[in-house]
Amino acid sequence: MHRRDAIRNVAILLGTAISASTLSALEGCTGSAPKNYDLHTPQTKTLVAEVAETIIPTTDTPGAKAGKVDEFIITMMNDCYKKADQDIFLDGLKKIDEASKKKFSKVFLELTPEQRTEILTEIDKERVAYNKRENKKDGDPAHYFQFMKDLTLVGYFSSEPGATQALRYVRVPGKYDGCVPYKKGDKAWAS
Repeated sequence: MHRRDAIRNVAILLGTAISASTLSALEGCTGSAPKNYDLHTPQTKTLVAEVAETIIPTTDTPGAKAGKVDEFIITMMNDCYKKADQDIFLDGLKKIDEASKKKFSKVFLELTPEQRTEILTEIDKERVAYNKRENKKDGDPAHYFQFMKDLTLVGYFSSEPGATQALRYVRVPGKYDGCVPYKKGDKAWAS
């Protein structure tokens, strides 16, 4: 099996699709990407952690912070993405703050959880419209929020809390049974 197929299969098992830009970055992850020290500022780390926690909040299962998704995102961005993608991501974090200021006259970190969800929902609608636009060309950059969502999902569901508490997890699986009854609301299986 090729790496691309393995990553795609993991995405399917997690119940999500990984964008082409994220798949490309994961395939080409060699640690030789240009180091971007703006990704390591305390402000950037805090904002990434709070955005990720808003995407996957703590409920009856741990949230993105418990899975240290912010560390995963920053490491992946720094080690696996091209400088142009890193710049799109960092500019996107600024746009999140700008949208927060425009709507609520506060930066994202000062918003209530409900306000944060409202801002990210609006940005996600913008991302969907961007991806569905008619004049889209091959080679167009990904929307900044695409990186954030993709890396949050991959980081969370590959973290220990995500894989063992948010998904059904069997440490040592037994026999393969291809016909297991499904009940509405069952968790997906961790691989």
